[in-house]
Amino acid sequence: MNIDQEDYDDEGEVVDPLVPPENVTKAGRIEWFRQKLPELDLLNSNELSEKFHGRILEFFNNNCSVQFYMVWLSPAKTFGPREFLCMDSLFHSNPEACLIIVSRSMDSKHGYRKLKPVLDLGFKDTPGEDWLEDMKSGTRDPGYIPLTINLSNLIRIAMIYKYGGVYIDTDFIVLKDFSELRNAVGAQTVDPVTNQWSSINNAVVAFDLGHPMLLEFIKEFSNTFNGNKWGYNGPAMFSRVFQRMGGSLPDYNITVLQPKAFYPVDWIQIRRLFRKPTTGSQSRWADRLLVELQDSYALHLWNKRSRELIIEDGSVMDRLIAEHCVVCQHINHA
Repeated sequence: MNIDQEDYDDEGEVVDPLVPPENVTKAGRIEWFRQKLPELDLLNSNELSEKFHGRILEFFNNNCSVQFYMVWLSPAKTFGPREFLCMDSLFHSNPEACLIIVSRSMDSKHGYRKLKPVLDLGFKDTPGEDWLEDMKSGTRDPGYIPLTINLSNLIRIAMIYKYGGVYIDTDFIVLKDFSELRNAVGAQTVDPVTNQWSSINNAVVAFDLGHPMLLEFIKEFSNTFNGNKWGYNGPAMFSRVFQRMGGSLPDYNITVLQPKAFYPVDWIQIRRLFRKPTTGSQSRWADRLLVELQDSYALHLWNKRSRELIIEDGSVMDRLIAEHCVVCQHINHA
């Protein structure tokens, strides 16, 4: 599926060709998807599949302090200042790290690169292989949520399972060195009474190569896939697996970090970080938060809530950028 002009509407907005028509039945979606399959090469193999594994191993053969991964399935031109912020701050805090951006659009002069090699290599002989075959044969309901979103949920697990390292979403500002972070995920919320996690997010995932818990995630994705519920195959899937494993978790040597690790500010409060304090109480709150963020690995920016916000001079975000970026100061006025 090449990215070309027809992937934009008259106003320049990206049009995802994998979004099914609205108000259709499950059977209707399956039939729509089956008819689209011949023109979609997203799930198929080509000569790049043979090169991908070798390129990964060659790239990581550079004594990386941390192996980072991002996934970008949108057109290259939509990789904007906020995404650059994540990448830039990542290298500011982890200067000896390596970063791979798994993309179908970021690695050629036209921005037309495929993600198929990851699918080929990451799921063979795992439960994810059955899911992929069902999708390629057009026998499973893709749901109304863009398939690329759910592919991203699966690709991140496959990459970590195959090569080990840290996956991170592109809507973070990285604040700290990740080199000692292993076999860890972050709680998004905790029970205020028990202080135990109540939900886990998959926006940051750190695991050793071949960790068995990653196979549990792939199995859950394949067995319970639902393309009609936002987050069901992502954060909710991680939470379900951890709840099911329960008392077995210590055997997997996994750490569930408190929300302050990656999600110190929730999506409801995130807007406050972009505004310049105008009162004494607001300034004191901003100062306290900046001190608290010294204990955080990264700050999730919840782009769906904050993407259109201007970073005002003197705001928490403005101050974080000044401290944690190398070349991305221009984002303030982007």
